[in-house]
Amino acid sequence: MTPEQYCQEKTAASGSSFYYSFFFLPADKRRAMTALYAFCREVDDVVDECTDENVARTTLNWWREQVAAIYSGQPQHPVALALVPIVKQFNLPQEHFLEIIDGMAMDLDQPRYADFKALQLYCYRVASVVGLLSVEIFGYQDRQTLKYAHDLGIAFQLTNIIRDVGEDARRNRIYLPMDELARFNVPAADILNNHESENFQALMAFQIERAQRYYDQALSQLPAVDRKAQRTGLIMSAIYRTTLNELVASGCHVLKERISLTPRVKLWLALKTWWQN
Repeated sequence: MTPEQYCQEKTAASGSSFYYSFFFLPADKRRAMTALYAFCREVDDVVDECTDENVARTTLNWWREQVAAIYSGQPQHPVALALVPIVKQFNLPQEHFLEIIDGMAMDLDQPRYADFKALQLYCYRVASVVGLLSVEIFGYQDRQTLKYAHDLGIAFQLTNIIRDVGEDARRNRIYLPMDELARFNVPAADILNNHESENFQALMAFQIERAQRYYDQALSQLPAVDRKAQRTGLIMSAIYRTTLNELVASGCHVLKERISLTPRVKLWLALKTWWQN
């Protein structure tokens, strides 16, 4: 199996919404995005699937070494090998890959976030930075597009957090800011014990409204000159925002259920968005 085939299988197996947005890219950009996403999945899996915290930290440090090796041309892992020509072709900054790893490491260091400012740093590292790398691959003319990518990444991660409240709680993780739980009088124990209340619903409505604002803010910052080049990001936005809207329509019972779109719906949204832009 070649490094490119490994990345393709890793990405396809994830069933991620991102996978459907890659279909329309030229071959070189599709390979680049597939390798970038495979990298994100690898380092994310270290934290989510490793039961020994010390082993997880050691593995993340090994990935930091792999990132350094990508830029010296001598990595070992197939994903890192696939990234070697890509970081050169698209001039991808090394520090961005390290920031993604730092974001994953935050899951080992802090299962709670005091306020939204603290959560923003996490969202930036695990999502906005991926958006900034993606923009470099898609191509842009106006640097305002970087602000669009930053805010769209925040919107995506907030959507993930809202969707996965119950799933994260079962891992003893609460990403909703602690000061906002206090403001809405929602004890952390309620979330950990799957207790849905009117206060919890009010808290979630607040989270959803903020995510929607980030979508609006991001899309308003995308310059017309770069809209066509960034169509893949717009497809991702359509899929993620539709997921958020489905959460609202279903009553946002995120403690006990996880809403996801079917592959057919994701593909339909991808086609629709591509032709509209």
